[in-house]
Amino acid sequence: MVTTATAKERQLSFAFTPVDHAPERLETMSRQKNPPGKTSPAHPRTVPPRPATPPAEERTEAAARAMAAKQRDISVSEFFAKNRHLLGFDNPRKALLTAVKEAVDNSLDACEEAEILPDVEVGVAQTAEDRFRLWVQDNGPGIVKNQIPNIFGRLLYGSKFHTLRMARGQQGIGISAAGMYGLLTTGKPLKITSKTGSRSQAHYYELQINTQKNRPEIIRDEVVDWNPASGTRVEIELEARYQRGRQSVAEYLAQTAIANPHARLRYLPPNGEEKTYERTVHEPVPVPKAVKPHPYGVELGVLLKMAKDTPMPTLAAFLTGEFSRLSPAVSRQILLKAKLSPRKNPHSLTHPEAEKLHHAITDTKIMAPSTSCVVPIGAEALLKGLPQVVAGEFYAVCTRPPAVYRGNPFQIEVALAFGGAGAESGDEDDDEPPATRANGADAEPQMMRVLRFANRVPLLYQQSACAVFKAIMATHWRLYGLSQSRGALPAGPVTLLVHIASVWVPFTSESKEAVAHYPEIIKEIRLALADVGRKLGRYLRGEKRRKEETLKRSYLEKYLPAIGEALRDILSLKPDQVKTLLQKLENLLEQTRSEKTPPPLRAKRPPAPPDEPTDEQNDRTA
Repeated sequence: MVTTATAKERQLSFAFTPVDHAPERLETMSRQKNPPGKTSPAHPRTVPPRPATPPAEERTEAAARAMAAKQRDISVSEFFAKNRHLLGFDNPRKALLTAVKEAVDNSLDACEEAEILPDVEVGVAQTAEDRFRLWVQDNGPGIVKNQIPNIFGRLLYGSKFHTLRMARGQQGIGISAAGMYGLLTTGKPLKITSKTGSRSQAHYYELQINTQKNRPEIIRDEVVDWNPASGTRVEIELEARYQRGRQSVAEYLAQTAIANPHARLRYLPPNGEEKTYERTVHEPVPVPKAVKPHPYGVELGVLLKMAKDTPMPTLAAFLTGEFSRLSPAVSRQILLKAKLSPRKNPHSLTHPEAEKLHHAITDTKIMAPSTSCVVPIGAEALLKGLPQVVAGEFYAVCTRPPAVYRGNPFQIEVALAFGGAGAESGDEDDDEPPATRANGADAEPQMMRVLRFANRVPLLYQQSACAVFKAIMATHWRLYGLSQSRGALPAGPVTLLVHIASVWVPFTSESKEAVAHYPEIIKEIRLALADVGRKLGRYLRGEKRRKEETLKRSYLEKYLPAIGEALRDILSLKPDQVKTLLQKLENLLEQTRSEKTPPPLRAKRPPAPPDEPTDEQNDRTA
């Protein structure tokens, strides 16, 4: 049976049936272009062919050649000009402090190296709304003429980077970076005046740093008349913001006076309120001596490099000549443990042999590093410098013996001041430590103030990122009479000073604001904190006993007259007899209170086994 398609089906079939009309359209277009009677051109229009696409390998090689043509050396000055926040020039407020700090550090280093008691003048003057001119002048040995442009006009130029001895500056970046920041923000050059002696001429320079070449450009060089017998004056104009209080130039100089009691500091702020910190120690600081690295802490890769670079012909000579505190006897002991010949050439040391030598050094007892390369502030100097800035009722100081991290000797000092303006007054609650009570019932307790120093230089920024802060937070201050909430500093009128002196302080960045978290450093800081904490705990317990005795004395003074009246009425005593009796009673009570209470009697018991704590250990734990 044949069915006939409907009109709708035929319409749909027509709509979806593909029909090639291209030949018809081309024929129509040809007629319109060439009507009847005209002939088509002999050469019809053709489309130009596309260029051949190069292979993928050719494109890759061309891209590599183009990238290689753009590569060039990057000057260290150019790098830090774009990343000046790494040097401490984050913002105008911090830039002023950083520039002053770098200049003062150089002045103190120069004076101490020449064994001169430092006299340093720091001045800040405002020249515009956001511009300041600062100058730092010292009485040091001065700088020879041909070295002035290099010291102040080149980054990573100095004399302290390759020596292992304590110094404030390390990398040769600071003062030249301050001059570069002033040039970038104000366009003004760095001005230096220096004189090496009373019979020498004073040389005046105006220079700026070429950031692309890391070289100084001298704008002005002349001889001038300058009154000081010797010294250096640095003047920088920069974009900055002046402030007072925390993290200011005034606070930096106050803390510098604590760690450098041998220096006289004079500060001339923009408001004209001059402040002078007189020296309390009148002897120059001993000059630290350069030493060789200590064997403890030297890493395997460093040991291999030292063996390849040493001029020593044998391993025995290499150990005694390239390391400190290694005598010939100790060197032979190390080589015997490593099963290496003392006559072996260190240049032929293989990696497995270096590992054996490294383990043998670790397993051998070696004398502690020499203290001649590190000069701490000292307990006596701290007790003279700290009260000049921090008023307190009690002071405690601890100086740890030298230790080593990564082969670098270091020494930790801690000083503590309690009381002063923030000291508590009045009675103390028996259940609450004396240092934790605030002045009011609803007032928040005063928190511990932490002063951090590295090679006598105050560290005012990045406190929470510093190893000092980590060691303080890990100390159990409740054992020493202070309250401490979890994750917070202890409460109380306490000022804590922590100083790390080292031949190479491991800062976390080039701005030198925080100490890296080396386990050896944190351990030494905690031991020093525990020492001053025990001294503070004894002082607080003694103060509590004295306050209890004062309270008892007040009770006696209050009730003795009533007792006298009662005795007079009961015994019918005369006034002279009552007075004599009361005096005897008061003397008896004073004598009884002053006598020491005998220790409690203990029953005899056999010696405790090794695993059981003794009575003395139990008392110490309690």
